[in-house]
Amino acid sequence: DTKKYKNPIMLSTTDGVGTKLMIAQELGIYDTVGIDLVAMSVNDLIVCGAAPQTFLDYIACGKIHEEVLHQLIKGVVEGCEQAECTLAGGETAEMPDVYGSDDFDLAGFAVGIVDRDKMLPRKKNIKKGDIILGLPSAGIHSNGLSLARKVIDKKDKAGRRELLKPTKIYVKELKKLIAKDNIEAAAHITGGGLTGNLIRTLPKTVKPVFDTTAWEVPEIFKKIQKNGGIDPVEMERVFNMGIGIAMVVKKNNVDDVLSFAKRSKIAIRVIGEIVNG
Repeated sequence: DTKKYKNPIMLSTTDGVGTKLMIAQELGIYDTVGIDLVAMSVNDLIVCGAAPQTFLDYIACGKIHEEVLHQLIKGVVEGCEQAECTLAGGETAEMPDVYGSDDFDLAGFAVGIVDRDKMLPRKKNIKKGDIILGLPSAGIHSNGLSLARKVIDKKDKAGRRELLKPTKIYVKELKKLIAKDNIEAAAHITGGGLTGNLIRTLPKTVKPVFDTTAWEVPEIFKKIQKNGGIDPVEMERVFNMGIGIAMVVKKNNVDDVLSFAKRSKIAIRVIGEIVNG
């Protein structure tokens, strides 16, 4: 679409949902991990400014269980609807020599398009004094599940179900925010936490500093930390701690972004600033 894109760049991503599959198996709940699968790829696209266009899935299993497969695909379809992209196809591979009869794995692939001059991050623009804004996460999302699974007891069904809450898909919100041309960088907060993910979008001369009192940490993280006796630094390295997307904005643009977000009913808050590295 040359009217929409003057100099289009195609970006692609691939990802899975890791240990979250094991929790889905334990609880017998399969209709949400498909949403996670889509989220992990499309969120990585949209933080580069690329609007997701198509998604494909790959399901590998020891034996095809029709109802489980139906639930998995149902989640993928829901995820694609949330991400405003097309489910272009997929592959289901039955491999009894590789997987147990109840075992399966998922992989997702997404393609997006962005105009070359709209690509993020814009590292040259990022300087000391810029402000970091955050969009809240829906919970643990799809990272840190190996650790969380060890410390949330199997008997704690409510806690285990909380771990299955799907990863939030930020495509609609970020499309609106990025279109205002006020965002210098954005990061999808996955493994590595806030600092580990945002720092990759910044020039080497600066670093992010977060005000961890600026948002309420969801209860699930408090429970994980308490049950496992986990060091706060390790918690911040492994988990999103309540922030799913972090964005860098010029100080003089912050009020515009916040007021636009309020009008658009997008939950957003100031969570830190950029300082000299």
